[in-house]
Amino acid sequence: MDEQKINRYLKEIINTMNDGLMVASPDGTILMVNESFEKILGYRREEIIGRSCAVLNCDICTSARSEGKGHWCYLFEQGAVSRAPCLFMRKDGSYVHLLKNAAILRDEAGQVLGAVETFTDISELTKRDEKIQQLCRLMDTADSFQGMVGKSPRMQRVFELTQKAAQSQAPVIIHGESGTGKELVAHAIHALGPRREGPFITCNCAALNEALLESELFGHVKGAFTGAYTHRQGRFEAAHRGDILLDEIGDIPPAIQVKLLRVLETKQFERVGDHRPINADVRIISATHRDLESLVAQGKFREDLFFRINVIPIHLPPLRERLEDIPLLVEHFRKRLRRRSGKGITGITREAMKIFLDYPWPGNVRELKAALEYAFVVAEDGLLTPEHLPPKLSALKLPEVSPREPGALPDIDEKTALIDALRQARGNQSQAAALLGVSRVTVWHRMKKYGIDVRKLVTA
Repeated sequence: MDEQKINRYLKEIINTMNDGLMVASPDGTILMVNESFEKILGYRREEIIGRSCAVLNCDICTSARSEGKGHWCYLFEQGAVSRAPCLFMRKDGSYVHLLKNAAILRDEAGQVLGAVETFTDISELTKRDEKIQQLCRLMDTADSFQGMVGKSPRMQRVFELTQKAAQSQAPVIIHGESGTGKELVAHAIHALGPRREGPFITCNCAALNEALLESELFGHVKGAFTGAYTHRQGRFEAAHRGDILLDEIGDIPPAIQVKLLRVLETKQFERVGDHRPINADVRIISATHRDLESLVAQGKFREDLFFRINVIPIHLPPLRERLEDIPLLVEHFRKRLRRRSGKGITGITREAMKIFLDYPWPGNVRELKAALEYAFVVAEDGLLTPEHLPPKLSALKLPEVSPREPGALPDIDEKTALIDALRQARGNQSQAAALLGVSRVTVWHRMKKYGIDVRKLVTA
């Protein structure tokens, strides 16, 4: 087949391409597109030819045009673009991840005729990379329930409720102190739910001021505010057909609360600086360490928004209220750290474990993990001892109390002393601890040990 025949069938050849193709004039007017262009971006040929390529709102093109010198677009200065990741706006206003190549077309005399661009849709690859990262995180703790460790009744209840919540499309809110594992619960809900093939997007609402948070959640268009040189895809748009975690939702400013309520009610939102509604097929998972009902009473959190997000509440207990899980957590993290460090740490002494059980853990599981990471840095091999623990824990080292040691109270005397102290303190565990000269956590531990129900004890 000669060149003349090839040119005759060029249109058919171009339309067999899986990649999108576009030819534009030097001023950016679209002259030609192929069928893959139509499929990827949602425009029909007759809708897009003759329009400016700026309508595609490509993020790297916007930057290139702003840097252009003698030409409308910097591409004409640079000559080519190779394998550049970018975002294009579809006809429906959504964004698609593409890998773009572009080159200048010139005639025999070297005069610029226009530009040709080809692009590959890499949205599925982007989603796959996100999914791999999530799975790696879960596989790293494969000996537990979706990354969470616990055999206590309260944690078993959390696991059960998490599984049930995952099957629902209703909003979930996760309550718990810092370090209790709220994000792990959210990950588990996503991984076990019907949206697991979609994206899982997170946003820490306490980390940004009002203006930045609005842009982060809903995106913005170029020129929406000072410094908005390109468009930005928001977290809600990125979470389309998946789940979004709004961490520390109690810190959201009132103006953003209004916008969030609209998303929940209408399933739509608008980018900052734009008035076109965008559909939000997103399941919202919230998390907070704050008492939202108290914030509602104070007028700091909208009551209607609270009722919208508080459909399925999950409460994570602090570590000090599930002491029976501490040995399991210690062993769980010891195995992980041993694999990572290659050190021959074989276990933990009874003295060190007693410190772990007596310490109140204000930072919860996150603090416990950090303490063990510190110990693995200090220790070489063998057993972890109190000397290997962080200073604030090793300072709590006490002589080991055993029924065989001189001066140790028999269990029956220890139980009697505990009951007397609790009755005298009218069930207040902190006051009982002060009367006994021990920590509140020790009181809790002994209550568990002897099966003491403080409510029955006080009313008896």
